[in-house]
Amino acid sequence: MLGPDVLRDKRDFDRLYRKGAKVHGRYFVIIFARNGRSYNRRAFLASKKVGNAVARNRARRLMKEAHRSLASRVKIGYDLLFIARNTIAGAGCPEVTRTMKASLSKGKLLE
Repeated sequence: MLGPDVLRDKRDFDRLYRKGAKVHGRYFVIIFARNGRSYNRRAFLASKKVGNAVARNRARRLMKEAHRSLASRVKIGYDLLFIARNTIAGAGCPEVTRTMKASLSKGKLLE
């Protein structure tokens, strides 16, 4: 069972796409908006443009691991949507983490 910190509802995704702010990174795009809660909700997406199922799952795992290592520094009360770009295919975990840290800083989401 997924916890309350995972974005699932179509309404939430629609709201993020419509009103969320975007930060473009080398390997992914972050769309974020305040959610009025005392915790963050997040989702990790990889479209078919990223590659086959194996490549998409690897992209999601890379983004999740990068976020996990930075999660304690992310400001509270946001919905975060991480969308993989096809450039993530050859990237390693340290590169993705470095890019995520820079992107979150650019969006003023790090404390």
